[in-house]
Amino acid sequence: MNAKYDAIGKGYNDTRTADPYLLERLHYHLNPIHKGWYLDIGCGTGNYTSKLHTKEANFIGVDPSQKMLEKAQNSHPDIVWKLGTAENIPLENNSMEGVIGTLTLHHWSDLEKGFSELFRVMKNYTNVVFFTATPEQMKGYWLNHYFPKMMEASIVQMPSLEKITQAMSTAGFPDVYLERYFIQPDLKDHFLYVGKHDARKYLDASIRNGISSFSHLAHQEEVQKGLKMLEKDIASGAIDNIIKSYENHKGDYLFLLSQKEV
Repeated sequence: MNAKYDAIGKGYNDTRTADPYLLERLHYHLNPIHKGWYLDIGCGTGNYTSKLHTKEANFIGVDPSQKMLEKAQNSHPDIVWKLGTAENIPLENNSMEGVIGTLTLHHWSDLEKGFSELFRVMKNYTNVVFFTATPEQMKGYWLNHYFPKMMEASIVQMPSLEKITQAMSTAGFPDVYLERYFIQPDLKDHFLYVGKHDARKYLDASIRNGISSFSHLAHQEEVQKGLKMLEKDIASGAIDNIIKSYENHKGDYLFLLSQKEV
């Protein structure tokens, strides 16, 4: 994961700003009512970390990419940033008042070990909130029509909801709750399905460069071919029918919520 995001780090903050609605939901589910330390695991450049950080709820950002952390440190020197992975968190036992993670689970090498580490560093009766997507949800993205190999590669690396919940259960989290999220037209964080309602966004190279799926070198030939098809369908209006054919009620992403109860 660190090599991939080291590669796309340039310009990342230009398109991956924290989205206000996602911030509100993360804060709501985290419910940081206690003073102390909170963890953002897989924090990247700290766009969400910095917005949630307050004098009462001090955040620590942990990420395996040195380049991402350097950007985070330069932008927000008042926050503690640490090099580390979900499977090896450089924090003490029972030290965190809660945990968030945005679009990070698919980068973990070992879900069970990662959730066990989170369980270890969390205090009792504290919340964990993840924002992610499942393979089933991603199969419902109309991007599959134009970039099938790229999407297949992205879907394969996403852990299923069953694997996630099983790993959380094994680690000690008793119950997992779900909140579906559907992409909104005013989404400020330009991650993979940002163009659900406005396909023209994918014609913007700066947006694509901030999305690991598009920036992956192995798929560049298909991406360029797909972009030409997409541009043609936008011009003709055919894109509207393509988008409509992929409508579903499974949600585009999910909030996964649980609590450490001992």
